[in-house]
Amino acid sequence: MIRLTTPDDMTALIALADAVGLFQPNELEDLKGMLADYFEGDSDSDHFWITDDDGGPVGVAYCAPELMSQGIWNLLFIAVRPDRQGQGRGTALIRYVEQTLTSRGARMLLVDTSGLDSFERTRAFYRKCGYDEEARIRDYYKTGDDKVTFRKVLAA
Repeated sequence: MIRLTTPDDMTALIALADAVGLFQPNELEDLKGMLADYFEGDSDSDHFWITDDDGGPVGVAYCAPELMSQGIWNLLFIAVRPDRQGQGRGTALIRYVEQTLTSRGARMLLVDTSGLDSFERTRAFYRKCGYDEEARIRDYYKTGDDKVTFRKVLAA
């Protein structure tokens, strides 16, 4: 069941992000801060977190509007617990995000990820979900780690 994330999910979601193994300790701390801000009401109300719940959180996605644009959103975070990957849960999460955004009049969804070899499975996932690689900024995250931006048009 995909639902809005609640404050009770925080610990499980941080553990989920850690278990995926793609996030550095400082990025996990940033994630904690983002969740805390969201639940304390310091975040723009347009932002939203969703959780795939199957007796506890097994997946999560976070989406926010792109500043200074019309109808452009960013999928800033998506993760599925490693023991639940390959079951269509990530696809269901991203489709839920797309449907939610389309109902809000969004026209495009952007996703940034790393260009490292260890993120090839992530990039393949976005391509499988209908996203096209739009841009690559060399050495963005650090030397040798490009930022790869994917894009999908949601509405004409």
